Order: sequence, then structure tokens, then C-alpha cells
Amino acid sequence: MSNSDFNPRDSFGSKFGIIAAAAGSAVGLGNIWKFPYVAGQNGGGAFLVVYLLFILAIGLPVMLSEFSIGRRAQRNAIGSFKKLGPGTPWYLVGVMGVAAAFLILSFYSAVAGWTLEYITKSVTNAFAERDENELNQMFVSFISGTWRPLFWQLMFMALTAWIVAAGIKKGIEKYTKVLMPLLVIMIVVLCVRSVTLPGAIEGLSFLFKPDFSALSADAVLSALGQAFFSLSLGMGTLITYGSYIRKNDNLSGTVIQVSAADTIIAIMAGVAIFPAVFAFGIDPAEGPGLVFITLPNIFQQMPGGYFFALVFFILLSVAALTSSISVLEVVVAYMVEELNLARKRATVLATVMISVLGVFCTLSFGVMSDVSLFGMVFFDLMDFTASNLLLPLGGCLIVLFVGWYLGPGPSRREISNEGEIKLGYFPVFMFLVKFVAPFAITLVFIYGLGLMRL
Repeated sequence: MSNSDFNPRDSFGSKFGIIAAAAGSAVGLGNIWKFPYVAGQNGGGAFLVVYLLFILAIGLPVMLSEFSIGRRAQRNAIGSFKKLGPGTPWYLVGVMGVAAAFLILSFYSAVAGWTLEYITKSVTNAFAERDENELNQMFVSFISGTWRPLFWQLMFMALTAWIVAAGIKKGIEKYTKVLMPLLVIMIVVLCVRSVTLPGAIEGLSFLFKPDFSALSADAVLSALGQAFFSLSLGMGTLITYGSYIRKNDNLSGTVIQVSAADTIIAIMAGVAIFPAVFAFGIDPAEGPGLVFITLPNIFQQMPGGYFFALVFFILLSVAALTSSISVLEVVVAYMVEELNLARKRATVLATVMISVLGVFCTLSFGVMSDVSLFGMVFFDLMDFTASNLLLPLGGCLIVLFVGWYLGPGPSRREISNEGEIKLGYFPVFMFLVKFVAPFAITLVFIYGLGLMRL
């Protein structure tokens, strides 16, 4: 018997709480850190068009599938499959989701810790009068250190745990209802500043004027992968959050609103970054260093740069936090409902275990940089295992579960609130879930393993 059989489950208390929490899960470093440089490396506007098409064709159906599984079962990621597919191996899909969440937070917290360090650097005006080479040395020196990266990683995990330990209404919902509006305000401020820079129009043109001649087949698959991972699909987060959604809430509407929020913020990140990049003559395909090296270089050259650098790195930290609490919740919900642990104890245990793994990820850039497994340092191994194996495999199995195992009957009843909501789109949804999404996600899986290059 699971904990939820004799203890009433917590749930989201408002529609805005659901949107804030689920959008917070989707909006993370992937939107503000990764999306701009991936778009920059793959043709800008053309990449954006393909990305949006994949959000509609793949992202929405997979997200709706995950929400419907969670709300129908009213259980955690593993418990949902046990309840809906009793006596079958389908629960292993949930196991993959929990494992992916565990691994993701171990390396995600390392990068999130960097954002906290860069808030302090912004406060102390550490970027002033430094050229790009000096900023690069500053970044490398920091991440290759020992105690400072570890300190910030553990601080970030402690902050995440503090919110999750308080529960759904009093923790996750309460804080995401504050953090998400704050995130939007900050990114709007950065967008306004960026587009008013001299030469900003070139950056906007790069982002919004598609040049399909610059779009390769590899870029199309990158857009598909970015759309899939941007929405936090395949890691059990949306199944877990779906289990906290009330039965009278409109799942379809929630999915559209969450996907729209995630996509708009990713585009706004591009608007905040590309005009500034072009205004200062920077290569938009700069790569991951765009955020921690190139942008500080830009900030210290522009009027008001001290303020905007501080806002930007606070923005990054907030985005990282809204995602990390959802990922930790996947593991905590499993421990509470399947292992019968009290929430606070489960939160502490999960945080300690993930943090121990995270220590190895953080040290991968320093004292453990020479330690490799399967040709990868620990950070890259955790990233590869979660992002290239567990997430696409889990996402593919989730849509197969909904499309072929549950079938149209249970899915229609859950999504329509037992027939109260008309679902004119349902045949299209089932077609996408049964055929299109599995095929597309399989391509991402094969591409991510390096078995296909076009």
C-alpha cells in the first residue's frame, strides 16, 4: 500500500499555480542559455520556424500524454504506470523517468551554481575593464576550481530542497507564482534594452528572418531535439505535476498555455541576446560560452551594463530554480508514495544523494577532469545518459503507452473530463501520438547516439 492510499494528496490550488509551476518546469537554462546559441549555430530564423513546428506537432501531444497519465493515475511517475498498467513492465518507463530526473539534477545543479557565482560577480562589478580573453580566463578559472563551484552547487540544491520540502501548495506553487512573473519582468527589461542598442536590427533580422538555405538536415534534428527537451518531456516531471492537477481543470488548455509560455520565453531570450550580439560584432554561433563569457563582455561595454548584467544572471538563476524544483519533485514524490517516507525526510534524502553525484559533475571541470568513463568526464556522462538515452527513450515509450496500450477510450475520458469538454482535435492527437511522435522521437534518439548524420 502506498502513502497516497491513506494520506490525502496535495494538489495545485489554482489555475495560475498550475501554469506557473508547469511553465516553470519547462522554462529553464535550456531556454535562456541553450536555445540562443543552438539557434545561432543553426541559421537563426530558419531554425526558429522548424522549432515552432515541432513544438506543435510533437511537443503538445507528448505533454498532453504525460499530463493525462499523471492525472488519471493520481500517482508519481512510477506509481502511475503501475496503476494504469498493472502486472506489466510498463512501470519501467517510470523508473527511467525517475532515474533521468536524478541524473539531470546532478549536472544541472552544477551549471545552476555557476549562475549564482555570476550574480556575485555582477554585484562586485567583476566584469569591468576586462576583455573577452580575460573573461574567458575568469570563467575557466572558476569552473576548474574546487570549493567555490562546490559551494554554489550545494547552495543551489539547498534552495531547491527548501521549496520542495514545503509541499505542492505551500512550496512549489507558492514560490513559482512569484518566480515566474519575476522571470518574465526581467526578460522583458533585457529585451527592451537589447533592441534599443545601435545595430540591434541585424540581430532581430537574424532571429526572425528565415534563411532556409542555412538550414541543414542536422539542424532540423537539432530543432526537434531542442523542442522535445525544452518542454521537460520524458523525465517524469509532467506526469508528476499532472497528478497534482484537479480533475475539473482543462488539460488541453493547460498544455497550450504552458507550451506557449515556454516558447515565448525562449524567443524572448533570443530577442534579449541576438541584438546585443550583433550590436557588438559578436559571432552568434559562439556556443555555450555565449552566456558566461561573451555576454559579460557585452554588458561591460554598454551603458547601464552593471545593472543589466545583474538582472540577466538573476534571471538565469530563477529559470534554473523553477526547473530544478520540478525535477527534484519527481524523485521526492516517488520516495513519498512508493517508499512511504515523510516528505521532508524524502526531500533531504533525495537532495543528499543527488548532491553527492553532483559533486563529481562539478569537479569534472577541475580535479576530476582527467577521470573519464566511456571516454567522457563525469558531467558529460550524466548529461549524455539522461539527455541522449533516458529522455528520448522514455518519451517514446510514454506516447506508445498512451496511443497503443491505453488507447483512445481512457485517454479521451481523461482529457475531456469524462465527456464534459468537446475534443474535436482528438483524432489528430491520437494519430500524432500513435505514429508521428514515436517516429520523430526515435530519430532524436538515433541522432543523439551519433548513429545518424545527414
